[in-house]
Amino acid sequence: MPSPDWIIPHGHGLYLPGIDSWIDPGRAVDRAIITHGHADHARAGHGAVLATAETLAIMQQRFGPQPGRQAMAYGERLPLGDGITLMLLPAGHVLGSAQIVLEKGATRLIVSGDYKRRPDPTCTPFEPLACDIFITEATFGLPVFRHPDAAAEVAKLLATLRANPDRCVLVGAYALGKAQRLIAEVRRSGHDAPIYLHGAMTALCELYQAHGVALGDLRPVGTLKGDALKGHIIVAPPSALHDRWSRRLPDPVTAMASGWMRVRQRAVQRGVELPLIISDHADWDELTATITDLSPGDVWVTHGREEALVRWCALNQRRARALALVGREEEGD
Repeated sequence: MPSPDWIIPHGHGLYLPGIDSWIDPGRAVDRAIITHGHADHARAGHGAVLATAETLAIMQQRFGPQPGRQAMAYGERLPLGDGITLMLLPAGHVLGSAQIVLEKGATRLIVSGDYKRRPDPTCTPFEPLACDIFITEATFGLPVFRHPDAAAEVAKLLATLRANPDRCVLVGAYALGKAQRLIAEVRRSGHDAPIYLHGAMTALCELYQAHGVALGDLRPVGTLKGDALKGHIIVAPPSALHDRWSRRLPDPVTAMASGWMRVRQRAVQRGVELPLIISDHADWDELTATITDLSPGDVWVTHGREEALVRWCALNQRRARALALVGREEEGD
């Protein structure tokens, strides 16, 4: 089908000209529709912002008050004008993450935002819906990226903790989404001892808990010193793994939770002793299965390794194109 004229890809976002609104714009705009709270999708300075209540809370935590905020629940339908109706569906990426479903006339278009299909105790699972056009991320859009089960990676973490009673395990994890999922998965595995947090993690963990996500006993790392931290898990931003802050810790086993830990060179470059392949993005099999499930006539691919997924679509008799959106980073990997 020809590309609809009511949504236009630009380098810094997807533009809806009939209602002068942007989806995940890379700069401040008058009207924005936001898929989730990671900083490569949610920015400060917008006028009106429409998103889930959880995403709006995350944006307020990170950027300050959002004066033009409008919250939508999953499954709620909202006429936007110009004949366009909006609905948000769960994306399974982080707390509050949403797919943006736009309908105009007989055409249904879905913007995935970042998503995954695997179970995650900290957010609502991805909800598939058939569509005519699917705009998908492709962060891990190469066949080499097939993520292992998160429980198996957590088992490695806990085995390392037991095998090194005179050390702590310092895990690098992004502050929004990854840290909370890691903690929740550790709790699922039966580890109920206190987990200690770098100060940069505290506010978003408290926000998750305020939205009903159980994370157990979390404590600031400053409440213990030196040898008292032996045998404990400490969660910190990746940037803190090798800085002055980490030198206070008792001979830490340095770990990092990320889908990029599949690439051994990345682990080596970061000085990671224990790579944990835990990702909040769809891997290759999830990407291709989702396209099959949704059965769109057209696929627009962005945010990552577009070429391989576009090629896969062509081999499977699906029209596809790559979008050149800028400013998409790896914050939530």
